[in-house]
Amino acid sequence: MTWETFYLICFGIGLALTALSLAGGFHHHLHLGMHQGAGHAHATANRGISPLNGFTLTAFLCGFGGAGYLLQRYGGLVTPVILALATLSGLVGGMVIFWFLAKVMAPHDKALTAEETEMTGVIGRVSGTIRGEGTGEILFSQNGARRSSPARSDNGEPIARDVEVVVMRYERGVAYVRRWDEISSGESLSHMGGAQT
Repeated sequence: MTWETFYLICFGIGLALTALSLAGGFHHHLHLGMHQGAGHAHATANRGISPLNGFTLTAFLCGFGGAGYLLQRYGGLVTPVILALATLSGLVGGMVIFWFLAKVMAPHDKALTAEETEMTGVIGRVSGTIRGEGTGEILFSQNGARRSSPARSDNGEPIARDVEVVVMRYERGVAYVRRWDEISSGESLSHMGGAQT
């Protein structure tokens, strides 16, 4: 294998990994995760970003491979000098990406509290008809984002699409809902509760 081929392979691997990372979602690789337990949903963010992570490694490979290939093919320099310059290019690329992650992206990460992910009492709209004892779907807004959830009727009555509903309880990833007009017409909300998982 020639040095030119080696550099080209490094560049190709870095480029492919970058494309996969972007396709998988940028925040996923910042170690944002949703953890469930003790009846409440908690979201945590790992704010201590390591300089050695997937993004900086792929940036290093792209910079190292790209610079090395171009210098080997067109630079007319000796191999040790090309290797040193390619390594420097890769390190600079990795440092730029790390700076972007640490200074631009990380400050905007936010750990969600249990109150912010609380489902009981959320008002939504049926997007997939709930048939008696069957499961449908609701759409609702939470923390400025549009979300959806599997939903079942809390009292076993069917609920048509586009009907406004209230989440009475949330169990095993399913929202148990009632029609909002039933609640607003005089039914008490005092029995709302139930466990979240």
